[in-house]
Amino acid sequence: MEAYVIFKDLAIIIIFAKAFGILARKCKAPQVVGEIIAGLLIGSSVLGLVQQTDFLVEMAEIGVVLLMFSAGLETNLKDLLKTGPIALLIACAGVFVPLLCGTLLYMGYYGAAPWGSEEFYTAVFFGVIMTATSVSITVQSLKEMGKLKEKVGTTIVSAAIIDDVIGILVLTFVIGLKNPDSDPGKVVISTAVFFVLAFVLGIILYRVFKILDNRYPHTRRIPIISLALCFFFAYAAEKYFGIADITGAYVAGIILCSIKDSSYIDEKMEVSSYMIFGPIFFASIGIKTNIDNLSGDILLFSLCFVAVALIGKIVGCGLMAKLCKFRTIDSVKIGVGMMTRGEVALIVAQKGLSVGLLTPIYFTSVILLIIVSSILTPIILKVLYAKDEKQIGAKCGQEA
Repeated sequence: MEAYVIFKDLAIIIIFAKAFGILARKCKAPQVVGEIIAGLLIGSSVLGLVQQTDFLVEMAEIGVVLLMFSAGLETNLKDLLKTGPIALLIACAGVFVPLLCGTLLYMGYYGAAPWGSEEFYTAVFFGVIMTATSVSITVQSLKEMGKLKEKVGTTIVSAAIIDDVIGILVLTFVIGLKNPDSDPGKVVISTAVFFVLAFVLGIILYRVFKILDNRYPHTRRIPIISLALCFFFAYAAEKYFGIADITGAYVAGIILCSIKDSSYIDEKMEVSSYMIFGPIFFASIGIKTNIDNLSGDILLFSLCFVAVALIGKIVGCGLMAKLCKFRTIDSVKIGVGMMTRGEVALIVAQKGLSVGLLTPIYFTSVILLIIVSSILTPIILKVLYAKDEKQIGAKCGQEA
């Protein structure tokens, strides 16, 4: 492919993503819904205007890393520490319930498999795919509604980050049971080491940035150095600790969220993220979807897979949130906010393909889950928040 072709692809993606984003907002839906539909439309399944390339994959990866860095910057650290234990409980429920549901779905559809057999590990792996949570779409939706910094929004983001860590640990254990070369214990240790080092390094970096912030307030060098820190943490998390790069980016944002210029840094990040990297990430979800090879049997399984995956997250996370004394409607918001799947589910599925736990024909099921959850989550969240505000308004009116 000629190098200049990428400019055509970028132009098409940006124009379609923007146009459909505006259309989505006119229809009272979040902008990201329009961007995902735009990607599906211009991808190989419909118009075929843009093909998935390594360049677009890498651009989309930068987009999600910047989005998670921005989420970290906008996080209220006091609220995060306050919701930490609650977020851990919600994350555990959000892993266990979908894991069990996915395993039972596969066995119920294709028949029970004996413990330790190839089919048994395949069934468990479908459960592992369901454990993944992609908070990036939820984050964008909450940002658009101005709800990201509230307790529910902070809880969702915190729980999703912990969810991914637990999900990766579960994935490693499943692969370890099937493949003797994988060492589950090593992954547990490396994950613990990452967070310990991030905590120690975070304290040092926070103090360094605080000095820079006081000496050079509101200067462009602060966002530039911050961006470098974001990319370094994303790289180090993936390269040396086997943790998703988005977790590293989020941790980098958390380190800087309490300095004076955190909002200034976020403002500068927002420009590149909103203009190019964000639309490419959300549109790429639609672009990589190929529904041409779907048979009736696989389609039926895929629909069941999507339904069980969505319900499993809502039930698991929602019930645990309710047990943690959240209001019923807030518990549903948390369950819905946790049901999106994205880059982590794709990473898990790709890993399954590489070790023989997943066949290529089922990859469409994962893509379908990502598409449906990415479209439904922002819409349902918007409806829930509107309903909640209406109820609060009616209650205030009665009291007056």
